[in-house]
Amino acid sequence: MSNKPHHPKQAAIRTPVAEKTDLHPRNAHRSRYDFAQLIAASPELAAFVAINAYGNESIDFADPAAVKALNRALLKHHYKVGYWDIPAQYLCPPIPGRADYLHYLADLMAGHNGGKVPRGAGIQVLDIGVGANCIYPLIGHSSYGWHFTGSEIDPTALASAQAIVNGNPGLQDAITLRLQAAPPAILHGVIQAGEWYDLCLCNPPFHGSHAEAVAGTQRKWKNLGRAEAAGKQPVLNFGGQAGELWCDGGEEAFISRMVAESAQWPASCFWYTSLVSKATSLPAIYRALAEAGVVESKTIEMAQGQKISRIVAWTFLDKRQQQAWRLHRWSA
Repeated sequence: MSNKPHHPKQAAIRTPVAEKTDLHPRNAHRSRYDFAQLIAASPELAAFVAINAYGNESIDFADPAAVKALNRALLKHHYKVGYWDIPAQYLCPPIPGRADYLHYLADLMAGHNGGKVPRGAGIQVLDIGVGANCIYPLIGHSSYGWHFTGSEIDPTALASAQAIVNGNPGLQDAITLRLQAAPPAILHGVIQAGEWYDLCLCNPPFHGSHAEAVAGTQRKWKNLGRAEAAGKQPVLNFGGQAGELWCDGGEEAFISRMVAESAQWPASCFWYTSLVSKATSLPAIYRALAEAGVVESKTIEMAQGQKISRIVAWTFLDKRQQQAWRLHRWSA
């Protein structure tokens, strides 16, 4: 591989600090949540805020309604998203980590553009699995002005994402949504003739089965100090449908398929990328990259508290093609 992953020391458990220095420097969520500002943006959040064991204002992160209210407030305050909602039991994503992925992708492009992040609607981003929450397009468009195309296999999730787009003036021209009607295809039927994408991003389901997803959720509940109610299943990932949480073979199989498909569109996207939750998935992904004949690949590590994840990025463009892409698409 062109860039070997490094392994930063994980942070020890500690009381909250004023700044989350493990997040990307441009991440708006490096400081502790300012609940006064968030409540001013979204008054409904006030009902969920209380003083925690450290003497700080916080919410109960094991309560899906509280997490949803926090997300709505964060989106309103930081990203000017006036309307945001998701159906019950759909994934309610942690916004700081989602923002980190986008900022690292911006840096990935900047590395081929003299250190300057390409901005504006001319930058086309493909989001594989946009989800009911539409979170990456919302943050990415607000932060950098990029245009997003989001694909989704779940019609209910797609309808939710479309409602978010329709509920926010100006987003209809910034976010395009498409149904992937033929899963398990990933890029087939989504990338259309004559389209060019500067980035492709994906946050794949990383569990390999429903049982594995349930076990992971039980660990989260235990870490939050919440015992399961007798006779009840835990709330999966505090929201999340099957396609959001697991697929046959987990992230290792999903990303390997995505790599193989991407080889059929080598010149349609500068950087194909995916989040990788498990370090144990990397060897199979690296083998898939080698088999696909990628020209360059990178592994970028991210840390949010004690959680370590990484981005794997790959391109089929050689140096000459990369330079031509930059001059044609990013120099205007």
